[in-house]
Amino acid sequence: MGETTVTTLEGRQGPTTSPIAEDRDGRREHGVSGFVHRLRTPRRPRLWFEILLIAVSYWTYSLIRNAVPEQRAEALRNADWIWSAERHLGIAVEHSVNSAVNSVGWLIVGMNYYYATLHFVVTLGVLVWLFRCHPGRYAATRLVLFATTAVALVGYYFYPLAPPRLMSGGHFIDTVAVHQTWGSMASGNLKNMSNQYAAMPSMHIGWSLWCGLTIFALASVPWVRVLGLLYPALTLLVIVSTANHFWLDAVGGMLCLAFGFLVARLWYGALPYALPRSVAAPPLACAP
Repeated sequence: MGETTVTTLEGRQGPTTSPIAEDRDGRREHGVSGFVHRLRTPRRPRLWFEILLIAVSYWTYSLIRNAVPEQRAEALRNADWIWSAERHLGIAVEHSVNSAVNSVGWLIVGMNYYYATLHFVVTLGVLVWLFRCHPGRYAATRLVLFATTAVALVGYYFYPLAPPRLMSGGHFIDTVAVHQTWGSMASGNLKNMSNQYAAMPSMHIGWSLWCGLTIFALASVPWVRVLGLLYPALTLLVIVSTANHFWLDAVGGMLCLAFGFLVARLWYGALPYALPRSVAAPPLACAP
């Protein structure tokens, strides 16, 4: 039923596939499974779409994060619990680090600006580098970042946490307020524009570790790879020195990043760094 016969120029007869069978096969190949397959296939990113996606995504993230009710009493109770847990584990040295670094004016001022700027500058820089030089890995690596950030919002909603500098009787120093530097959306005149109690998990660690691992895995220059690993380590020191996070907030950020990698692994069938560097269209020129 699925075949017809035609007469060739030489007079022979042979089977051909009927148009109905072709349509059915086409539907099977280009249906839902075909659509999902195309979504999961690495392709060259489009600049206009990526700019729009990143802008809308960050706007949505900020909107949701700042819309979470600022449950001050619960956030302070959670901070006391975290501080107590760290003392029990023998890692509660944030106050000592905060006081020691604050005593060196130029160092703590530099850390304030580090906290305010590099979180965004380095992350965007790595995205641009991936877009230009690793187009086949870009979408998967970007998915890791987006999934990491999305699951962090769940933490902000269900576990409000005050940063050390806002603890009652914690005697931590808000280094931005003390040194009159702009360095945090949660300090100074900008504090009313940001949720004060969204310290767990730390996306400064989640994003910086994403940057560091990406640079280490894909950069070809040894000293650049080393810098990639140093970046999240230095970020950890900065978030503690400025009293914006506990050590355990950083652990929360790492767990969110692990979730992001799991999502990308399940969706693409491989870790982002194992995907082909190039896609069908020629990549933009860049250094190997």
